Amino acid sequence: MNSDESPAAGTGGPLNIEPALKALAAALHGEGPAVELSVGADGTLVVGHVETPGCDDAVAVVRTSGSTGTPKATLLTVESLAASSMATALRLKGEGQWLLALPVQFVAGIQVLVRSLFAGTRPWVMDMSGGFTPEAFTAAALELTDKIRFTSLVPTQLQRLLDDPSPETLAVLRRFNAILLGGAPAPQSLLAAARDAGVRVITTYGSAETSGGCIYDGYPLEGVSVRVAADGRILLGGDTVAAGYIEAPDEETGTFFEEDGVRWYRTSDLGSIDDDGRLTVLGRADDVIITGGIKVSAAHVQEQLEQSDAVSSAFVAGVPSAEWGQAVAAYVALAGDGASGHEAGDSAVVLQQQWQQQLGVLAPKTVLTAPELRMLPNGKPDRLAMTAELSALHEGK
Repeated sequence: MNSDESPAAGTGGPLNIEPALKALAAALHGEGPAVELSVGADGTLVVGHVETPGCDDAVAVVRTSGSTGTPKATLLTVESLAASSMATALRLKGEGQWLLALPVQFVAGIQVLVRSLFAGTRPWVMDMSGGFTPEAFTAAALELTDKIRFTSLVPTQLQRLLDDPSPETLAVLRRFNAILLGGAPAPQSLLAAARDAGVRVITTYGSAETSGGCIYDGYPLEGVSVRVAADGRILLGGDTVAAGYIEAPDEETGTFFEEDGVRWYRTSDLGSIDDDGRLTVLGRADDVIITGGIKVSAAHVQEQLEQSDAVSSAFVAGVPSAEWGQAVAAYVALAGDGASGHEAGDSAVVLQQQWQQQLGVLAPKTVLTAPELRMLPNGKPDRLAMTAELSALHEGK
């Protein structure tokens, strides 16, 4: 893979995305190789050029999050990106100016650039050299000039913005025609807070393998099909589905398949579809914890834990247990001021006692509290890191 480096626009400033836009535009017009974006340790934007034999209309290579293992190089084509951009514009009732507030190398970030290219608008880049802060987001949002404005966020980011006391932050949030919220399940309390604040949020479900979010507020975009397989897994089909992984043919992974002329992606999530055609994601297929011979849904337990006013978010996993086979364990982000020092430890004990009374066998036997969940750069929970910490804590008891 060949690459060029693009320094940040000034010390500590936002990334200079001009080289990325130029390379993506060339690939979309069939005048250049596929593009893979990354950000170096020194903050430089690296524009990689990837050869993709056998796929002449390749535009971008996007790595999966790697939240449960080694990231996979997903190949997105002109067709999949065009279908995604068109369907997004139809659902959002217009094309507009986008604010980039997520890492550009992941699918939600690169889609901000691609949608802008298709719309002929100029995206604005938030300065994330100091991390994601309400102040930096607000400053960037104030630079948007188009009357139609969009951005993509993950739940942790939206929570920080809604918690910010500055009236200016709330004012810029309300000026977005829509805020796409994805990357991780959004707590109902967060969605309710956004509605009460007059902020227009659309939850999205999808992945790099579907060119980003392709299910909005539970319903598929135009040209997207969704169904649930016999084993409960969610299947997503249509033109937004990626061409596959660079490292492995479809027949080796079983992740992608063709059926009646439609290309399908087999997700790792379980779901259900109601009579209105609305999809509900029930959790990951590998989130079932077998403890003492009882099958426990980690997603269900997480939902129960997050109903506590003391908890802002939670992650639940099964950890090895000599007594139970697997034990339910929870990594809990505390709400308010009780997330530091011995208070956090005290909170863990109190919460564990409460949950034991409320949930019985479903209650976590090990609880680790922290100010925030561990997150990957793309805003998804770092499942591997948190599971490792929980396993070590449980083993040490």
